[in-house]
Amino acid sequence: MKLISAYLFVTTAMGLAWAMRGHFGHEWGAAWAGAVGVLALLLVSGRRDWARRAPVLAALGAIGWGAGGMMSYGIVVGYCRSLSYPNALYGYAMLAVIGGLYGFVGGGLPALALESDEKKRPGWARLMAEMVAGGMLAWGLIIYQMEWLMTPPRSELWAALLGAAGALAWYMTRNGYHRALRVAAYSALGAGTGFAVGNFFQTLGTSSGIPYNWWNVMEFTLGFLGGLGMAYGVLTREWPESKAPAKSGTWIAAIFVFLFIPFTNMVNGMSTERFLEKAGRLGLAGAQAFAARQMWIAASLVVLFAITLLLIWRKWGSDPEKARCRALPAAFFLVTLEYNLFAYLQLLTFRRPFSFGRSETLYVFILAGLFVLWYINRKKKTPGPADNGIPESGRRWLTILGLLALLLLTITLISVNTHDALPGAHERF
Repeated sequence: MKLISAYLFVTTAMGLAWAMRGHFGHEWGAAWAGAVGVLALLLVSGRRDWARRAPVLAALGAIGWGAGGMMSYGIVVGYCRSLSYPNALYGYAMLAVIGGLYGFVGGGLPALALESDEKKRPGWARLMAEMVAGGMLAWGLIIYQMEWLMTPPRSELWAALLGAAGALAWYMTRNGYHRALRVAAYSALGAGTGFAVGNFFQTLGTSSGIPYNWWNVMEFTLGFLGGLGMAYGVLTREWPESKAPAKSGTWIAAIFVFLFIPFTNMVNGMSTERFLEKAGRLGLAGAQAFAARQMWIAASLVVLFAITLLLIWRKWGSDPEKARCRALPAAFFLVTLEYNLFAYLQLLTFRRPFSFGRSETLYVFILAGLFVLWYINRKKKTPGPADNGIPESGRRWLTILGLLALLLLTITLISVNTHDALPGAHERF
C-alpha cells in the first residue's frame, strides 16, 4: 500500500503539471512540469541524501523533460483523427515515439545523477557534448540525407532528440549506469504509452461532442504514465548513497528552477497583447488596465515565490534531515502552487463563472489530494529491493514492446470505427 500511494502521488503530480504545461507549451512549460515530477519523486522516496540535492535533481529533470518540448506533434495528432487505418496507426505510433523521447531523456538525466556516488560520477560536460553531437548528426542524417520526415511540413526536431537520446543511452551503457538506463527506459515506456492512449481519449472525447478540454486530457495522461514509469524505475531499485552537493552547484540549480523557469514561462507564455485579446473575447471592461494588472500579478508571483523558495533552501537545505522534512515538501508544494496560479492567470479563471467541469477547477481538488497523499507518506521511506544494478533481460523488453504494439493496433481499430470525419484530421499517406 505504501508503494502504491507513492506511485499515485508522483503520477498525479506529474499528470497535473503536464496538464498545466498545455497552457504554456514548448520547452519551458515542459521544464516546469519535469521539475514538479522529480520533486514529487524525491518527496516520496524519503531519502535524506536526495532531499539535500533536490534543486540539482529537479534542474536535471527540468532540462530532460523540457528538451522534448522542441518537438512538433500537432499534425501527428491530426493523423490519429483520420478515418484511414494506416494513417491513424501511423499517428498513434509516432505519438508513442515522441512521448518515448520525452520520457527517455526526462527520466534518464536525473536518474544518472541518482546513480552517482563518491567513486562514480558522470562527466556532465562530456555527456552534454555527446548528446549535442548525437542530436545534430541524427537530425542531419535522418532529415536531410535520408529525408525520413515524420511531421511535414512542421519541424522535424524529433530526430535531433532521437540522436541525443541515443547518445545518452550509449553513455549509460558503456559506463555501467544500468539503474539509470532502466529508469530512462521505463520513463520512455510510460510517456510513450501515455501520449498515444491520451490522444485516443482525446479523439473519443472530441467525437462524443462533450464540451471539455480534451487536449489537456491527453497532456495529463502523458504526464501521469510518464511519471509512473519514472517512479517505478526509481522506487523498485536500491541506489547508492549520494555525496553532499557542492554549494555553488546547488544554488545555481535553485535559481534555475525557482526563478529562471517561472520567469521564462511568464515572458514566453504571457503578454499584454494576449491578455487584451482574451479580455476582448470575454467582453471585459477596461481591458487595457486589466491586461497590465495581469502582467504585474505574474511578475509579482515570480519574485515572491523565488525569494521564498531561495530563503527556505538557505535555511534548511544544507541539513539532510531538515531538507527532507521541511525544505523539500515546501519546495514541491510552492513550485506546484506557483505553476497552478500561473495557469489560472493564463486562463483568466477568476474572471469566469465557477464550474466543476473546467480543468483548472479540478486542479484545486487534485492539489488537495496531493497534500493528503503526502501527509500519509511524509514519515515513510520507500526503498526498493537490492539488485546490484543488473540490467533486465532482453526477453522482458521484447514482451513489453510487443504488448505496446498490440495496444496501438487495438486503439487504432477502435478509433477509426467510432467517429466520422473530425476537424483537424490529416492524411500522411
